[in-house]
Amino acid sequence: MTLYQSLVDVVVPVSGVKEAELSKLLENTYRQLNIALVNELARYCHELEIDIWEVIRGAATKPFGFQAFYPGPGIGGHCIPIDPSYLSYTVNAKLGYPFRLVELAQEVNNSMPQYVVSRVQEKLNEKKLAVNGASVVLIGITYKANISDKRESPAREIARRLSSLGAQVSFNDPYYSEWDPLNEGATLPFVSVEKIVPEAADLVVLLQHHDATDVASIERSGCTILDTRGKLAASNTVSRL
Repeated sequence: MTLYQSLVDVVVPVSGVKEAELSKLLENTYRQLNIALVNELARYCHELEIDIWEVIRGAATKPFGFQAFYPGPGIGGHCIPIDPSYLSYTVNAKLGYPFRLVELAQEVNNSMPQYVVSRVQEKLNEKKLAVNGASVVLIGITYKANISDKRESPAREIARRLSSLGAQVSFNDPYYSEWDPLNEGATLPFVSVEKIVPEAADLVVLLQHHDATDVASIERSGCTILDTRGKLAASNTVSRL
């Protein structure tokens, strides 16, 4: 405890190592479950023509009992997509019970990259274009905004799935000028946001919103955009997740 007190401002003691470890796992699992809830609800809201971000904004006006979580193209990093799996595995291995809420949340969150790809197909179809041969630009490839961490980022699976369907995938991220999500030893083309125009991009997909990315200029470009983060206002050219 003395060591931790020298590193952080506040140390919260618990009775043992197990309780300390499970405290962290509970926090991760709490986020995983709530993200899964809004991810699944976002899919239903799309079908029902309801703005999920407006719904969340309205619910968040309650001054107690509600914490806002937001949908996205999938979960990334080390904590949320991985650590609850350890908890679920341990419960099953030691007690013989499935941790059903965790397993269901994993299923929902892990399905989001494929859902994004299906929405890409939908948007291209509206333009009478096939995925095969279409130019798709992915904006933001890290799992979290304003950091350079790509661990478990959903952008990787989305790029792989689109490439397997024949799309010409390129990307833009202020933290990376090279990216090889296909593990083929060849990086995908990097596109400057200033050069993203309808003639060069059949579809732009906002996967991560970095402050350093001039998303407003992309919005003004007139390109067809699929916004998975709810950062842009819906319009004739912008569709939200």
